[in-house]
Amino acid sequence: MNKYRWQASALVLVAFMLGCNEFMVVGVISDIARSLRVTVATAGYLVTIFAIVYAVSTPLITIFANRFNRYKTLMVLLLIFLVGNTWSGFATSYGWFLVSRMLTAAVAGAIESLIILFANDIAPRNKRAMLISWLAAGFSIASVVGVPIGTAISTATSWHVAFHLISVLSLLTCVVMAVILPRNLPQAAGGIKDQLVLLTDKRIYLGAILILFSAAALYAYYTYIRPLLTTGLGFGTTALNWLLFALGLMSILGNRLSGTVAERDGLTTMPRFYVVDIILLLLLPVAMGNRVTGFGLFLVLTLIISVVNSPIQIHFLDVAEADYPQATLLASSLNAIFFNIGISLGSATASVVLVHGGLLSLGYGATAFAILSLIVAIILNRANAAHQQRVTVKED
Repeated sequence: MNKYRWQASALVLVAFMLGCNEFMVVGVISDIARSLRVTVATAGYLVTIFAIVYAVSTPLITIFANRFNRYKTLMVLLLIFLVGNTWSGFATSYGWFLVSRMLTAAVAGAIESLIILFANDIAPRNKRAMLISWLAAGFSIASVVGVPIGTAISTATSWHVAFHLISVLSLLTCVVMAVILPRNLPQAAGGIKDQLVLLTDKRIYLGAILILFSAAALYAYYTYIRPLLTTGLGFGTTALNWLLFALGLMSILGNRLSGTVAERDGLTTMPRFYVVDIILLLLLPVAMGNRVTGFGLFLVLTLIISVVNSPIQIHFLDVAEADYPQATLLASSLNAIFFNIGISLGSATASVVLVHGGLLSLGYGATAFAILSLIVAIILNRANAAHQQRVTVKED
């Protein structure tokens, strides 16, 4: 295996580690609630608060980190992440567990941004979209392997043990990254104002809004996927692990599809996917009347609802590299920032809908966000076309 493949594998390992830490809470949320003596709805706010801290801290750290060596910055952030996750494993109260989750959330987004930037720099141009899609797939692989295993461990012993295993993985990741990554990649200098000008570009802020609504559409139902499968569809705890495993496999396929879309048509085909999302989400209450149709709908939704990830990430990087090279690190963080704002919005919406409308109403909140995503995707494609036309006219 050549050096690039080793480096690419190391970056995917980091994504897997981050995914295990962030998403395992969804799989064991009922166990956490029981252990820490809070309601499931209260435990659900762990997802919301994690996403808020993630979204607020990521731009601050990435803007500040732009003046430092990226390799050294990444290693420091990985060590902080290790401390936070280890703390989570030993927490015995809701308050301390929440604080430890906030610590890991504070650095997770910056870590994700840096590995995307490393991927963008080390990958050949014809392999860039696929490597970035593999980073997204790393999170999905965490769902396939890490989350079901974490759920099984939590069921058999304790959710604390699952977090301890992530700490072991985090330590291994730190060692691998220290050895395999390049130390001195080229980076353009830029102050805070020079970087923030990126956000004034219509193509950028429309893309940010698109990823926000897309994530909200997903987490408006996925925050409570475990109750949906058990209470809603009537599956038992033993079957739950296999069902989460199947959803994780579909998520991996969805990320591979996302990479393919990014390589070919990019954002121009996204409106079609959102139309399908809207139809499926509207059908959710009806599909939940039967185990086969209900779970089948979740499988299809998992495949297509996150297809936007790679096209939008490539979009952000291309715009930054062409017009704002001093802000490429900030550009690499936008997907993560606004995805987690979307998670916060979607999970909070899910909590409200769950209390007032019940499980079968979760799809309606998700539908509203999918409709907003469709509208923004259409506007963004028009903005991209208008910009390209202006560039063509200027060149002529």
